[in-house]
Amino acid sequence: MIIYFRSMRTKDDIKQDALFEATVKLVNEIGFAASSVSKIAKEAGISPATIYIYHKNKEDLLVSTYIEIKRNMGKSVQENFDDSLPIRDIIRNIWVKIFSYVSNHPAYFQYAEQFSNSPYNSLVNKQEIEGYFAPMIQVILKGVEQKIIKNVNFDILTAFIFYPIMALSNPRICQNFEMSDENIETAFTLAWDAIKF
Repeated sequence: MIIYFRSMRTKDDIKQDALFEATVKLVNEIGFAASSVSKIAKEAGISPATIYIYHKNKEDLLVSTYIEIKRNMGKSVQENFDDSLPIRDIIRNIWVKIFSYVSNHPAYFQYAEQFSNSPYNSLVNKQEIEGYFAPMIQVILKGVEQKIIKNVNFDILTAFIFYPIMALSNPRICQNFEMSDENIETAFTLAWDAIKF
């Protein structure tokens, strides 16, 4: 019996991780425009041709990197998620998890922040991103329905809940903020007071 083997390059998780980290690092250092495929490949220690195994083009690479950051943040939010708790406690747990994720991954946050303010943001499937945070969205809507959370525009609610995290965990904005349990609790309480009914 003759067996024919097709020549096929397989996707390598280690290379994909290196590509992800290299994209984040270079964009944070030199920006989207200057981060060429060849520079990203060099930073990742792979050939430029290898990038095209994983991504259609540079645009696809940049968008995929952003989506991966959001996916990982969504996973951290959903870890040990307990929707049987009171609404305030659920939101507090989510808030602390996001704060922890952003604080522990400042480079990812910086990339996501830049991406959100770039033209590439229009290429993202917003429903896909929302899907990663569906449990959190449901809790907020449930809080509104039960008159625990103010019934205002959803974007306003999320800004008042989560923008403090983005500011406080960013050392470029809040250079002297001490990430103590007490300070984090105070910050959450102020955010909660802004949205509670």
